[in-house]
Amino acid sequence: MKVNKLKLIVLLGVLASYSTSCSVQNNVTKTPPVKNTTKPNTNNTTQPKPPVAVKPATGTSTEETFRTTLPEIKREFRGAWIASVANINWPSKNNLTVEQQKAEAISMLDMLKDNNFNAAIFQIRPSADALYTSNIEPWSYFLTGETGTAPYPSYDPLLFWIEEAHKRGLELHVWLNPYRAHHTNGGTVNKMSMANRMSDLVVRLKNGMYWFDPANPKTQDHVSNVVKDIVKRYDIDAIHFDDYFYPYAAYNKGADFPDYATWSTYQNSGGTLSRADWRRDNVNKFVERIYKEIHAEKNNVRFGISPFGIWKPGYPAGIVGSSQFDELYADAKLWLNRGWVDYFSPQLYWPIDSKGQGFEALLNWWQSENTMKRHLWPGLNTVEIKTYDRPTEIKNQIEISRQILKNDAGEIHWSIAGLTKNPGMLPTLKNGPYSEKALVPKSPWIKAVPLQTPTLFISDNGSFAQTRWSTKNASEVFQWVLFTQYDGVWQTEILPLDVLFKDIPKFKNGKKLNGVAIKAIDRLGNESDYMAKKIK
Repeated sequence: MKVNKLKLIVLLGVLASYSTSCSVQNNVTKTPPVKNTTKPNTNNTTQPKPPVAVKPATGTSTEETFRTTLPEIKREFRGAWIASVANINWPSKNNLTVEQQKAEAISMLDMLKDNNFNAAIFQIRPSADALYTSNIEPWSYFLTGETGTAPYPSYDPLLFWIEEAHKRGLELHVWLNPYRAHHTNGGTVNKMSMANRMSDLVVRLKNGMYWFDPANPKTQDHVSNVVKDIVKRYDIDAIHFDDYFYPYAAYNKGADFPDYATWSTYQNSGGTLSRADWRRDNVNKFVERIYKEIHAEKNNVRFGISPFGIWKPGYPAGIVGSSQFDELYADAKLWLNRGWVDYFSPQLYWPIDSKGQGFEALLNWWQSENTMKRHLWPGLNTVEIKTYDRPTEIKNQIEISRQILKNDAGEIHWSIAGLTKNPGMLPTLKNGPYSEKALVPKSPWIKAVPLQTPTLFISDNGSFAQTRWSTKNASEVFQWVLFTQYDGVWQTEILPLDVLFKDIPKFKNGKKLNGVAIKAIDRLGNESDYMAKKIK
């Protein structure tokens, strides 16, 4: 009788740790993704409710808490770029219905989840426009077929992508082109276009594109406001810039960038830098500013840049090709040296055996410049790398990256079309380097509040151990890692936030279940302590 009373007290204590109960259907409990920020979000549409705690099932308890050594969780960043400019990836056309747009997005996210990716890099601002609700810039031509025209029926594509990505345990990084004001494939420059609304900040290039002048302080303020607005209102995981700073020379048919007005203003004010150094200084200050402003708004939101893969010819020795330092006025080496990014993805779009742009040589060089130990996750040309067997080439590049980057490995695939349009690509990756799910690597330079240890409850359900978990600070959790031990050997399973219970077989492949453990993972990949219980 005393034993039964003690069990009742323990059970009541566990029940008290749960705020509410929820019904269980088909062994899955679904709740919206959770917001986790350092500042409150004033946009109610982007604040999902925290997960509902699960009421433990009745039955005979089989649990006994213990301490153990759990296996290390596999980590690797696995992302894919999803381009909206010129309708390269999404939406596939600018006249799709809202339901067609949503269906395409879900198909892409399901593909990434099913093939053990953990991040999508989604382009939401291809040319001073918006694939999200904005009071600063107009709706994108690539979304609706006319700049400034909202989708109908009304919805917010970015909010949809965030919710659907997080539901699948995927990070959602938002990709912005900082200075392009209008793309040649972007339809007519109408009255809503920023090329008209901010014509005093914009120049027209000889290929028909419009470009913000990076030297104009108003340009820098405008882009800063766009970034801060997105970070403040949306539950994103990162802001991402591509390689377009000052435009490639071909965009202006080899002519110099037409920034005569701001250059003259600088000279007349007593400026002493050369024109090239002055341009680089404009971009350097802008990159540093954006990095600091993002973290001031929400510390858990990271900043990533994917520069052109070559800093300068000759770095390292034997490398030839375009110089982003001299052509784009992008001193990407400096940004990495100073730690003005959280992750850096140089576009290493050449084969391993390329004589003038060797993949391994370039990655090793960038790694040698990574003095602040930021994430270095190269961009891979999965779509059109010049080799007879792309799937094998990409697989080999991932293996080389792992050898060089070790415990902080990762890569981003350009683009998602390279994964879906080559029938051999996904099977090669999933049967090879992506055979298991992985958490993103931690970002130890970003301070985070430690997660509380989850509560684990296990009850006997015949041939299964009915397992549930919860935590008091659920708003800080992004994923769970479930550990199961059979005949003394631990296995791991990475689960999305809204999965709060699982029936675990007591016997699997002839082996007996000995124990179960649970950890919580936050938005930066940090792990909580674990709770482990023995199965008798």
